[in-house]
Amino acid sequence: MIKYKNYVGFVDYDDEGKIFIGEVFGLRDVVTFQGRTAAELEKSFRQSVDLYLEMCKRDGVEPMKPFSGRFNLRLDPELHRQLAERAAREKVSLNEFVSHILQEAV
Repeated sequence: MIKYKNYVGFVDYDDEGKIFIGEVFGLRDVVTFQGRTAAELEKSFRQSVDLYLEMCKRDGVEPMKPFSGRFNLRLDPELHRQLAERAAREKVSLNEFVSHILQEAV
């Protein structure tokens, strides 16, 4: 993981090409970067972010992909029951209980 201006990039290594390849997380568009060394990778990441921000500003577009705060989660029915039971014991909604657990995880 690499960070710049509150943007995060996730990096993989291509052992065939002997190059690091990354993608900036959470943008409306796919923005990639690459480098053979850590210095090249960081420079490419910063350039990619800066170029994308310039394009968004020029086009009047918000760079970050919006997150609604909602997502569907499929669980084993027994786990669902156990979570609902635990939430009831703690006198909170299932949503509040799971949100709290997830907040602690990150």
